[in-house]
Amino acid sequence: MNQDIPTLRHILGRCRTIAVVGLSAEWHRPSFFAAKYMQSHGYRVIPVNPRYPEILGERCYARLEDIPFPVDMVDVFRKPADVLPIATSAVAIGASCLWQQLGVVNLEADALVQAAGLDSVMDRCVKIEHARLFGGLNWVGVDTRVISATRPAVPALQGSKGSDA
Repeated sequence: MNQDIPTLRHILGRCRTIAVVGLSAEWHRPSFFAAKYMQSHGYRVIPVNPRYPEILGERCYARLEDIPFPVDMVDVFRKPADVLPIATSAVAIGASCLWQQLGVVNLEADALVQAAGLDSVMDRCVKIEHARLFGGLNWVGVDTRVISATRPAVPALQGSKGSDA
């Protein structure tokens, strides 16, 4: 698990279709806020939650295996004990990254996906990392640990596994 700035920038630039496991339809939940942010920045967000038919204008799926098109990243908003089966599913569907959100750390899942060749991120928020690396957090005085006179460009949406869906 390498979570340095170039690696995170590469993951966020390459993974344009994100399946969010545990995405809530309730606007005040962190999963909804993060997914809406990513969607507003050009990412396709695929909700994975059996409780809802649709979230953020996208059809909701009960399981990762039910998604009928390729997914680049599996973003997990579940408790750590639930992550290992999700990691197994991420490998099975051919995702290229498993992202465990803030407070979610499952070392067994991390080892599983890395052994299968996937990128793995733990205990980080995809929205915060995107805003830190591509957004404007530095413009409001947040120490992003990125020193540059120019903001790096986010790669175009072409080339994503799910861009033709």
